[in-house]
Amino acid sequence: MSVFNTKQRNNITLVGMVLLGCFLLYALSGLFNSILGAVVLYTIFRPMFLNLVEKKGWSKGAATGLIIIISLVVIVIPFLSVSIMVVDKITELSSAHLPIQEWLAKIDAFAGSHLHQQDFVKSINIPQKVGGFVAELFPSILSSAAGIFLTLLVLYFLLYYMFAQYKEFESGLIKYAPFRQKDSLKFANELRNATYSNVIGQGIISLSQGILFTIGLKIVGLPDPIFWGVIGTFISFLPVVGVPTLALVFSVVLFLNGHTWQGFFLIAWGFVMIVYLDNFLRLLINKRLANTHPLITIIGVIIGIPMFGILGLVFGPVLLSYFLL
Repeated sequence: MSVFNTKQRNNITLVGMVLLGCFLLYALSGLFNSILGAVVLYTIFRPMFLNLVEKKGWSKGAATGLIIIISLVVIVIPFLSVSIMVVDKITELSSAHLPIQEWLAKIDAFAGSHLHQQDFVKSINIPQKVGGFVAELFPSILSSAAGIFLTLLVLYFLLYYMFAQYKEFESGLIKYAPFRQKDSLKFANELRNATYSNVIGQGIISLSQGILFTIGLKIVGLPDPIFWGVIGTFISFLPVVGVPTLALVFSVVLFLNGHTWQGFFLIAWGFVMIVYLDNFLRLLINKRLANTHPLITIIGVIIGIPMFGILGLVFGPVLLSYFLL
């Protein structure tokens, strides 16, 4: 005769499954970037894949191969290149030959004469803190090349089989989802819209702001406009901070250096031109894709950056949107 009744055995089995699931999640935590990246890329490129396979008659392998090449050329390689450039530039912040040292010295002099705060910049150690922040923001870039290669290898391995067996993959998701089929399809559609809004929509807005900011810096004659435009692109993922705040900082630097019209121009460029573009693009994207509340983006970024580094700018809001859905 069994010591446990049916209910007790079920409870023990459930506890065992939960513990095993937690262990598997912990074991896969190092590959979470790959898994989430594969899901995001699958969602983005699924319409293109279906068009190639079902309408144009391509084989699933050929369509998947083309998608992998496009994602590498358009997303992965540019992102890695830009990230390496940012890290290299930030490591030069302590160099005495960079103009930023002159700017910091002028801010120090202004704080000492007007605010009675001697050595204000030195006391808060801006270059080292910025360097430390970037080191946390780009951990995957600063780690070994083998780690980056493994992440990409697993990502594209998963992506290949998700596309190669897309019918089985999607039917399995619907089958095991804790909803009725009708609700599961509706939920999948909302997940797609949330992904488009957070990845494609916010990506377009941020890239547009970064390009405009680069043009503005070029007009006023500040050095390294492309580098600071890239920084502006990343900052633009934060709807409250954004490029206008960065433009204000550079305007103060210009005023301190006696470049009055350049300072006023950059303020106007940041708070009129770039803000207008931001509002226009958000209105357009919200009509065509979906509307992600700025609060979701801010909280998602705060959660995502410590977990994923720079990828948390995208993954954080995406995961928070998924959770709320």
